[in-house]
Amino acid sequence: MDQMIVEPRDYLAEDPWTLPLEKFDVARAVLFQHDAFWPYFQRLRREAPVHWCDSGEFGNYWSISKYKHIMQIEANHEVFSSDVKYGGITLRDQLLDFVMPMFIAMDPPKHDLQRAAVQPIVSSESLANLEVLIRERAQSILDNLPIGETFNWVDRVSIELTTQMLATLFDFPWEERRKLTRWSDVATATPGGGVIDDEDQRKGELIECLQYFTVLWNERVNAPPRGDLISMMAHADATRHQDPMEYLGNLLLLIVGGNDTTRNSISGGLYALNKFPDEYGKLLNNPGLVPNMVPEIIRWQTPLAHMRRTATRDFEFEGHKFHEGDRVVMWYVSGNRDEEVITDGDRLMIERERPRRHLSFGFGLHRCLGERLADMQLRIIWEEILKRFGRIEVVEEPRRVVSSFVKGYETLMVRIPADQVRKH
Repeated sequence: MDQMIVEPRDYLAEDPWTLPLEKFDVARAVLFQHDAFWPYFQRLRREAPVHWCDSGEFGNYWSISKYKHIMQIEANHEVFSSDVKYGGITLRDQLLDFVMPMFIAMDPPKHDLQRAAVQPIVSSESLANLEVLIRERAQSILDNLPIGETFNWVDRVSIELTTQMLATLFDFPWEERRKLTRWSDVATATPGGGVIDDEDQRKGELIECLQYFTVLWNERVNAPPRGDLISMMAHADATRHQDPMEYLGNLLLLIVGGNDTTRNSISGGLYALNKFPDEYGKLLNNPGLVPNMVPEIIRWQTPLAHMRRTATRDFEFEGHKFHEGDRVVMWYVSGNRDEEVITDGDRLMIERERPRRHLSFGFGLHRCLGERLADMQLRIIWEEILKRFGRIEVVEEPRRVVSSFVKGYETLMVRIPADQVRKH
């Protein structure tokens, strides 16, 4: 299905520096599709770091745009809940007739127990075993790229590496692994944005996902425990009695979490290095910078633009009165460029001090379960890229996902010049 290209005229006619703040709706997908949201957040950080949007594309909500305020909201899960019964973790409410509980959209103690059921997948022992596998796959993917031809980096590298990883984590049928990519895209897509036409299509495809994974569950629950995510859930007390929609919710959490962060950071890193060629030069001269560069790429990209909480009671925050039921949106994409915390945050700086001081994985109770795995995949792919290639050229601006939640790329067209191929 071709992507819907939203006409940019309307937002280009706006001047975010003179537009009345009460007219700000930073959650419009069109702003993210055209990478046009940055000045809106710059102004919010300066003039209205806690901002009320009364009639946005998704209804009314509070925007939290500064690093320190996001940290405060994240830390107070009693007042600011992520529970699905309030609508979940994205600005777009879960549909009342299609609620998918998942542990990221739960509060303690249930959150802690369900998270613990799958925690072993990112244990030190598991990661050590996965590292060997990831490196072999990265080598194979890179060794089969065309030289001197234009191709889509998103599809050939970013999606392929992360989808192979997901298939391994779930012990999913290898030849059908691209189903995982599709379900991830469907779960987070904006209706009419080129992935799905409407909510009925989303429901239909996600029910297919549930049916497919129910077969796998039934296989694993009747077999001895194994090291994959489905087996872990099938044999853990906290998750073995999930109802079908809760199982689907946790599956989608793990699929999206395992896919979008890494996939869009692999693409975003190459795009950023092309935007900042001096940094690319530093990397080529010193591949030892890769471990420091990886968290800086994840900060600069911020693969998930926001997370949402819901106020469980009336609460005063920074002089503003939040009411019970208010939606509160933490804009990670803004906090990661907050001038008070991140010096020259619009730039990719691969030698940045304290590069892990970013919000891309969240903070506190709901900090991303798979952050070490995401870091490892990015580190390995860049180590292997640098063994093989010099500069990989981005030949045109990327086509971006139509979403204010997933901040990612549909296409990133690149070329590897023949003179940039290294012997290894």
